[in-house]
Amino acid sequence: MASVTLRGVKKSFQDTEILHGVDIDIAEGSFTVLVGPSGCGKSTLLRMLAGLEEVTSGEIYIGDKVVNNMQPKERDIAMVFQNYALYPHMTVRDNMSFSLKLAKADKADSDSRVKRAAEILGLTDLLERYPRQLSGGQRQRVAMGRAIVRDPQVFLFDEPLSNLDAKLRVQMRTEIKALHQRLKTTSVYVTHDQIEAMTMGDQIVVMRDGRIEQVGGPLELYENPVNTFVAGFIGSPAMNMLPGKVRHSDGKTYVELHDGSRVMSKQRQVGQEGQEVLFGTRPEHLSIDSTGELSVLADVIEPTGADTFVTCSLGSTQMSVVFHHRVDLNPGQRVQLRANPEHSHLFDAKTGFVIK
Repeated sequence: MASVTLRGVKKSFQDTEILHGVDIDIAEGSFTVLVGPSGCGKSTLLRMLAGLEEVTSGEIYIGDKVVNNMQPKERDIAMVFQNYALYPHMTVRDNMSFSLKLAKADKADSDSRVKRAAEILGLTDLLERYPRQLSGGQRQRVAMGRAIVRDPQVFLFDEPLSNLDAKLRVQMRTEIKALHQRLKTTSVYVTHDQIEAMTMGDQIVVMRDGRIEQVGGPLELYENPVNTFVAGFIGSPAMNMLPGKVRHSDGKTYVELHDGSRVMSKQRQVGQEGQEVLFGTRPEHLSIDSTGELSVLADVIEPTGADTFVTCSLGSTQMSVVFHHRVDLNPGQRVQLRANPEHSHLFDAKTGFVIK
């Protein structure tokens, strides 16, 4: 395994700049997830790591080697694609061993590697089948097996679960994470699904418009987002953003919302009096309280069994609330909510950056 480092990496297609100087440090043996909306540049970045796209400027290191001018086969990486990319006329065994055959590997060693990968992935009984005889999840396992047999320094995953149904995605997510814990190979995983990012990554890189917004562990990004984009992208349902103005009183900081109500911030004496801000609170950090400062109208109630999701309105602002218990609410009912100030966030309304 090896570390991966990007320094000032840019990518342009003709006159259009796609990546605007990206810097990332990926530790040896870690699982790093690149996450962001479609078109943010994450797949382009992964393809540049793989050598499938040229770097316009900047440097990419795998270990201590600059790989900008190396061919993909020289980089000692293995890539798992979204569409599996299996050869339909080859058996599972032949698909998994094909790269070793091209490398003229010893047959006994090749057979041993295929056997080991098949045992890890539960493919032993499927080695003589063809891709058309496999389910989507089984095909994805074969694609991962083909990567494992190469014993690369780095695994690259390009949205490998997006073609699977919801239940299978959850299962495969767990399997990929367990696989990484077992093999300890440095992995870089691209997805637009923030749930995948949160549950799988040691390190998450949040991207937007070819730039990095924030890098950190899952809980760090969830609890301490640097701006409204990260706050809204990480977490489901997204963080509520309530517009208002900063008010200081008795050494404390409040936000006066548009309806005149006030919510307390966890920070003392931050921001300027009257400053336009967004008060951020996660849906699970709101509770029903008859003396609560937020008078909302329940619009939609969605019981899921363990949790209850409620969409409600505070004036013209829509909010989400998650209760980890059953609640007796009806659409159109008015209810008082209290926001937990210890889990609140203040963002500058103009710049979107957190106020500390």
